[in-house]
Amino acid sequence: MEKNWVKIYTSTDYYQAEIIKQVLIENEIGAVLLNRQSSSHRNFGNVEVYIHQEDFSRAIELMVMNQISL
Repeated sequence: MEKNWVKIYTSTDYYQAEIIKQVLIENEIGAVLLNRQSSSHRNFGNVEVYIHQEDFSRAIELMVMNQISL
């Protein structure tokens, strides 16, 4: 992964992380998922959402406005 990416969200729920990513992308904030879940057991591991560092404050504001739990 490139430099200057920061983790903004972590969850064990892949679909919730995907929704967060899509909300960010729809608001012109580049976001990527990093799936660290076990391929055989979805109960183990996390899915993380990363954004560029310069978008951090705007992304937090967007998540708060949309009542997305951090």
